[in-house]
This record gives sequence, C-alpha cells and structure tokens, in this order.
Amino acid sequence: MSKCEECDADISIPSDALEGEIVTCPECGASFELAKGSNGFDLKPAQTVGEDWGQ
Repeated sequence: MSKCEECDADISIPSDALEGEIVTCPECGASFELAKGSNGFDLKPAQTVGEDWGQ
C-alpha cells in the first residue's frame, strides 16, 4: 500500500505488479508509474502524453 502524492489517499499495488505499470488513485484519479524502490515499489508521477494533432 502506498500513499497518493496528490491527496494522501491509500493506493493499493497489485501483488503481480511490474515496474513501469501505471496505477491510478481511487480518490483523485492521479496516475502514477511504479518504479523499483528499496522495499517494493515507489510511485512517481506518470508522464501524460498530449495530443499533437499532427502539428
């Protein structure tokens, strides 16, 4: 279990999670990427890719 950096809600990380997976906060909807930490996974803000509409 980790804490959301945005709203401090609990975010559960599945036992079969892999590094680089995206998890979403159930409270505020913020997305985080799983990164290997010293004891399990750390959460880092996920990169959001915007539409470029061919420009």
